[in-house]
Amino acid sequence: MFVFVCAGCGAELTAPLSEVALPVHARQSYGNGIQLPVLMDPGTFAVDPEPWGPPWRSWSEVPPEEAAARGIHAPVHRVSDGPPGAIVVAPGDTRGTVLLPENRGSGNCCGLDGAGGPNTACAECGVPVASRIDDCSLWQATWFAPDAVRRLPVGGGHAAPRPWEELMAEEDGTPPFEPVTTWGARQRAGHWSDHYWSWSPRWEAAAGRALAHLLAASEGRPVIVPDGLAGEMFQRALDTLLPAGPRPRRAVLAGPERPAPDQDADIALVPVHPQTGRAWAPPGPTTYPVPLPFGVWRWLVSPERDLLLPASGGLPHGVLRDDFDPPAPHPLHLFRADGRVLGHTLARLPDVRSPWLRTIFDALMRAEYAGLF
Repeated sequence: MFVFVCAGCGAELTAPLSEVALPVHARQSYGNGIQLPVLMDPGTFAVDPEPWGPPWRSWSEVPPEEAAARGIHAPVHRVSDGPPGAIVVAPGDTRGTVLLPENRGSGNCCGLDGAGGPNTACAECGVPVASRIDDCSLWQATWFAPDAVRRLPVGGGHAAPRPWEELMAEEDGTPPFEPVTTWGARQRAGHWSDHYWSWSPRWEAAAGRALAHLLAASEGRPVIVPDGLAGEMFQRALDTLLPAGPRPRRAVLAGPERPAPDQDADIALVPVHPQTGRAWAPPGPTTYPVPLPFGVWRWLVSPERDLLLPASGGLPHGVLRDDFDPPAPHPLHLFRADGRVLGHTLARLPDVRSPWLRTIFDALMRAEYAGLF
């Protein structure tokens, strides 16, 4: 485990934390005026390898060779010149920090968005160290600037990543839909009429990243994914973005405790280890691995029973009843992958330089598929 301390004075700024993979939805902006929960689980942190935050440059200001060196292979709206390696933690895991009201930022709506740079300082020496994010449609988090803190080990040696067998036995899947609420909605304890049921933002972000890899793996041919929930996630978008024709490429669900993919499987939807961020490696060297967060993949291969509406009438918070409470309602609209995550991922795949995939990318950037995402 580690604690983060102020690079200037050495004061501790976090509780002891364990490192996990950066969630695919970490930089997601979801909907309009939506109140999203905390991004990170308590006691964990993640590192963003990409630069983020001000100062920003437009794409026209970035030389092609610099963009390629930074792993960006297609035009994006803007490029950050901030330092890479920002550390994200749950706000409740911070220690010894104070907010800087004068650094509220710009463009924020209902809270803090961090657009103006660090808005949180070390309480000991007053140096800005982090950005607290709690604006609507953004995941609540505290992002420490990488050059403002140092990581110190605590509590013994670094724990080895959990084996896949342990994850399969102990970790639940991420439900595909969940209740969300708009900013400012009435918050009556135990009363769920202030929420509406929607496809999970986590699933939409996961699908955006996976869809980019599915497009790259398609080689410009049709792709067929498994029926059921995986089909709801991907097939409509794949059929719209890719041309119809013979010899489709076939995608299967593969991973720990799953049968080995058939020899005619071209693409494997595989889990990403929640600690290391590494995707499970399919056995076939010619099978293209498409990464999915472990919780999403877990639900796809082992869907749980219908979600139930939380019980009311005096039972403890979180207790569910299956004697008369109906299943939670299915979202009213078709599944839509997160288009921003899709575009972000595609721009960073070398395959996007292929003319056929670049045509799709450019159409996405022009919002020609606005009804699909």
